[in-house]
Amino acid sequence: MTILDEIRAHKEQEVADREARHPLSELIGACGSAAKGQPFAKTLAAAAAADGIALIAEVKRSSPSAGALRPDADATALGSSYVEAGASAVSVLTDERFFSGRDSDLRELRTRVTAPLLRKDFTISSYQIYEARTLGADAVLLIVSMLSDEQISACLDTADSLGLDAIVEVHSEEETRRAVALHVPIIGINNRNLATFQVDLATTEQLRPLIPDGTLVIGESGISTRADVQRLQAAGVHAVLVGSALVTAIDPAAKVRELLGRPSPV
Repeated sequence: MTILDEIRAHKEQEVADREARHPLSELIGACGSAAKGQPFAKTLAAAAAADGIALIAEVKRSSPSAGALRPDADATALGSSYVEAGASAVSVLTDERFFSGRDSDLRELRTRVTAPLLRKDFTISSYQIYEARTLGADAVLLIVSMLSDEQISACLDTADSLGLDAIVEVHSEEETRRAVALHVPIIGINNRNLATFQVDLATTEQLRPLIPDGTLVIGESGISTRADVQRLQAAGVHAVLVGSALVTAIDPAAKVRELLGRPSPV
């Protein structure tokens, strides 16, 4: 069993437990009053048009591959510092077992920033998309390797009905062709193999040509330097999602500016 298999099994039980405690009807009722930020895709596209590339900065305390990264991270303070330094959006890991995240991380950050927020979790059910909306998310993540085409379509429909965008994440040529065939508006190319956790930026360079113009493309994982950002920009991505390099930096805000090629404030 791979770590992804373990994550899926745990997530299926977690979602079942959550739905037993908080029925879908309860979430639907809460969606109408949930706060929202700026539109996720439009914000990234505008930043890419203005600056060449947009940055989605991630809040996470640990990961299965690297262990503890910033275990004492204050998600609200960290996410706010990202936005102040120039990040176009913030990704918030809400998975608790594998990434030490909490739903409250997203909910509390929503009260502090208007920048678009991505709920980064392992989405296997439309129920989680309603959850994301109640927490104040503007986008969700759909991992192709964890979902059938029918499940992806159902999740996209739910997200759209709630005014949320969805990153459809791929890692292989077969997954990319599936996403393209579904005409999804946003594709994230994960440079990390979720079965082995090996990372290679060449993954984005290999898969980007398979994605048609008009699709917002995000490069994910393995990005730690300005040169990495420039490499993926040259490959044709509109945004990059960076987590570990930011949360392990002594000064995360300075790291945001470095990745974007912006000078430090005087």
